[in-house]
Amino acid sequence: MIQKHNRIDQLFSDRSKTRFIPFITVGDPNLEASFHLVHALVEAGSDLIELGVPYSDPLADGPTIQRASQRALANRVAMPDALHFVGRLRQSGIRIPLVLFSYYNPVLQYGLDRFFADLAESGADGIVIPDLPVEENEEATKAAGRYGIHIISLVAPTSEARISKIGRQASGFLYCVSSLGVTGTRSQLREDLADFLEKVKANTSVPTAVGFGISTPEQVRELAPHADGIIVGSAIVQEIERNQELLRDPEQLQAGVEKIKTFVHRLTSALQ
Repeated sequence: MIQKHNRIDQLFSDRSKTRFIPFITVGDPNLEASFHLVHALVEAGSDLIELGVPYSDPLADGPTIQRASQRALANRVAMPDALHFVGRLRQSGIRIPLVLFSYYNPVLQYGLDRFFADLAESGADGIVIPDLPVEENEEATKAAGRYGIHIISLVAPTSEARISKIGRQASGFLYCVSSLGVTGTRSQLREDLADFLEKVKANTSVPTAVGFGISTPEQVRELAPHADGIIVGSAIVQEIERNQELLRDPEQLQAGVEKIKTFVHRLTSALQ
């Protein structure tokens, strides 16, 4: 199924406000909790959701998301489950853009063309592949393009020439990495982060979203003028970890979901 109108493009066709993009790991602490959490994220004001596919060797992820991956892997959650999960979300009425976050090895093992065909069929709009550099993404980009899927490129603080190279071929939106190193919450953001974001904007025509280390409403508010989207992952996954016992218990699941929803609503409210 080739998507004629990608939801990411529709979302960012209006750049008058900054969008909120949360990240959770599919299957953490289990698939049923993840399903209810996505609905809560939408209700809390999220505009696009990034869904992490659990992986045994997550190079770009800090300890918080690594532990989330381990919890999901303990439930035997793998790529086919993530694709089925997206399909289930679409059937349940989720309309906002959904983007997978996966390392390249599971995509290759699945088979490039088959993967992007199934990704489109499930109702996903894009994928972030953190270990696929721009110099090596041609084959995957062609396969994704056949099915109307965006491969979301990442750009970290680097030379202007490299920022320009990544910016020129970016698709969907450009994921700006706020700090070097792995994901994780940080009490302070780089002093030159706004300058970096403005430099990226000047070197691409696609919308920009900033992530890695953003964890408080104050940080969301501070960065909103400099990007089209704010991505928060580890801080939300940390809240899921804190409430995992509630989320695992069918009788207390809703109480756990409400705690995450309240936390995320504080972040989205910073963009009002």
